[in-house]
Amino acid sequence: MYSWRLFKDTINPVSTALGLSIDDTLPLSLSRRGSPPILHLYIFKPSAIVGKYQDIEAALRLDRCSNRGVEYNRRSTGGGTVIMGPKVVALGLSIDIDQPGLKKGIGGIFESLSAVLIKALEDLGVDAGFRPKNDLEVEGKKIAGLSAALETEKVILFHASMLVDFDIPLMLDIMHQPPLKLYDKGYSCFSQRITTITEQLGHDVDMERVVQAIENAFSEKFGVTFEKDEPDLWEKKNIEDFINTRYTNPAWIFSHKHPRSKMGIGEFKTPGGLLEIYLSLAGSTIEHIIITGDFFSTTKDINLLESSLKWTSAKREKIEEHLSEAWREDMIYGVNVSTLTEAIVKAKENLVNI
Repeated sequence: MYSWRLFKDTINPVSTALGLSIDDTLPLSLSRRGSPPILHLYIFKPSAIVGKYQDIEAALRLDRCSNRGVEYNRRSTGGGTVIMGPKVVALGLSIDIDQPGLKKGIGGIFESLSAVLIKALEDLGVDAGFRPKNDLEVEGKKIAGLSAALETEKVILFHASMLVDFDIPLMLDIMHQPPLKLYDKGYSCFSQRITTITEQLGHDVDMERVVQAIENAFSEKFGVTFEKDEPDLWEKKNIEDFINTRYTNPAWIFSHKHPRSKMGIGEFKTPGGLLEIYLSLAGSTIEHIIITGDFFSTTKDINLLESSLKWTSAKREKIEEHLSEAWREDMIYGVNVSTLTEAIVKAKENLVNI
């Protein structure tokens, strides 16, 4: 049976600089040293990590991070902000895009690797599914976030964060989010959109059990065994280089400056009820959106609509286009794509700097 390497440390939380530097070294080990795939399972110290293309100062309240002892950094893969800590499993995987069992294209890669994590959750007693573009969900609530980047011509780095437990008040305190002006409503919005393994099972779960379920699911999916390993001397040097040149370097952490983020709140009466839109933009891109109100819909459908708009253009025609792609009849009772688009545009018209 083919053997993969496993770097695992779920006892001692690591700094963002160390954890991300190890992950960035993994694809180099495959492409330059001929290493087999490497799975890195670990936990971070309390931290907030933005995606490669985010403006960290627009995404996070850095003064509050510092006051609460929360590290902040930027990863090398895309996507949005993740809040990490001792109750969130961090996963880094480096794998060749031609690996047997891996579907083709970025969509196929997400589908294949999300299926592994869905199997791990199933083995823990949690029934989850894949929500395009890059989340795992349980009944419409996010339980894991996924991201990936092609680091060399043939090797990808895949990231995932699995929510065993989660501190929503901390997230609301340190992130620039549309609902921050109305804290209680913000908490309600996010508690309806995020869930955890602990919440789903109704009891605490040992982190090692979660990590073992992930390891077993990869073994089963790809027909491999794992060899517990640690970085060799060449890899350790690369890790140190990444720490020094990237993850402790302000030029990296504060790169990708965008125009100042703007937030808008819009209310729009419809035949189906009141729509309330909380919207924030980074430049001309939708960074966050919350759709709420007194209409009839499901959390799953609302999350799907929100996900279809994140990190897309805020132009009216693009909003309508992305909503149309995700829309099906009666997703929101008494509301159609045009009406929802109009409500979002109204929120956009009410933007103020944050």
